[in-house]
Amino acid sequence: MLDVKFICENADLVKRNAAAKNDRKAEVDKVCAIYESKKKLQQSVDVARTKINQISEEIGGIKKKDPKADVSAKQAESKAVKESIKASEDKMEALEKELKGLLQWIPNIAHESVPVGEDLKSNQTIRTWPEGFTPSSRKFDFKPKPHWDLGKDLGILDEERAAKLSGSNFLLLMGAGAALERALINFMLDLHIRKHGYREVWPPFLVNRACMIGTGQIPKMEDDMYRCDKDDDLFLIPTAEVPVTNLHRDEILKQEQLPIFYTSYTACFRREAGAFGKETRGMQRIHQFDKVEMVKFTHPDKSWAELETLTANAEEVLQALGLAYRVVLLSTGDMSFSSAKTYDLEAWAPGVDKWLEVSSCSNFTDFQARRLNTRFRDADGKVKHVHTLNGSGLALPRTVISILENNQQPDGSVVIPEVLRPWMGGVEVLKK
Repeated sequence: MLDVKFICENADLVKRNAAAKNDRKAEVDKVCAIYESKKKLQQSVDVARTKINQISEEIGGIKKKDPKADVSAKQAESKAVKESIKASEDKMEALEKELKGLLQWIPNIAHESVPVGEDLKSNQTIRTWPEGFTPSSRKFDFKPKPHWDLGKDLGILDEERAAKLSGSNFLLLMGAGAALERALINFMLDLHIRKHGYREVWPPFLVNRACMIGTGQIPKMEDDMYRCDKDDDLFLIPTAEVPVTNLHRDEILKQEQLPIFYTSYTACFRREAGAFGKETRGMQRIHQFDKVEMVKFTHPDKSWAELETLTANAEEVLQALGLAYRVVLLSTGDMSFSSAKTYDLEAWAPGVDKWLEVSSCSNFTDFQARRLNTRFRDADGKVKHVHTLNGSGLALPRTVISILENNQQPDGSVVIPEVLRPWMGGVEVLKK
């Protein structure tokens, strides 16, 4: 969350930023009013404590002159002051609770380089790979099929049985399809661990409310989350970002520990009620999907450079798979509540004739760290908040779509990218 002092000293900026992020629940004026009320109460408590000390000294002086002197009036005065302190502290506690709740609804400040716009129409394409690639660059001698037809014909994607098991928008992969999913997970983890220097984490797939608040999914996105029985108050994770970023919650790290890089495979669970539209077919948007995540804890002075490296790490996966993609800088209206800057990587999928998001790489500055109370002690001994970053490296369903649709052959077979073949037992082509 944002520092309340920063909010009140920059109220107009925070309001403009919330509006640019399409956030209508940020009550900046109310936050500042409560903050001022708290400050005044604290000042009155400080004055009252000074008064108590003064009365105590007066009682001591009286007793020193005459041990039998009646000081009951002074004691009553002291008691009344103490009662006023208790009443003020109770009010401050209530105000602090209200303030904390309101602060959770104020979004992070977008970086100055982020384009201002209402939605994805204001996003900016930064680069493509291969350089200069356009959809028309990918030519076929036949009409490319969408992945749902390819998957059904190959016997690797079974939408009907998935619906029988769990309802609509769930995924069931069979045979070589399941092997392809597993191969991608292992390939991506090994790349990030062995080449990029990340440490692997295998976290729980269920987390408590504090974890979800810490990374900013709650309260804003609570309706999109799968929640277990209220007695447990546990949530199925929407991404590995949640448990992994919470690893250092309520900790003070040493400066020499930074940066810390983690990578993790998890299943991810999202309701995304009402968000499907035309993307309900096949694997484009589903309630449960696999993803390899990258998470960074960095020194504040290094986080912007680390965002570029994080994005490059995700890009390298796509390049190794031979998949054409573009890097898109998200506008204020399309970026997440917690992010200060986000790059999306979108792979081209000719069968559905779309660019498909396969990764989002974001710098959250100290926004999550304040919610998580994750700090470090710098060289001067001062305690500061770290900066957190994360990015998909990659999300699998749309990566699989891109592999199937780009590598399909006239006979309906699909060529496996060479880099994946060692994880596929040497299989080079998926055939009917």
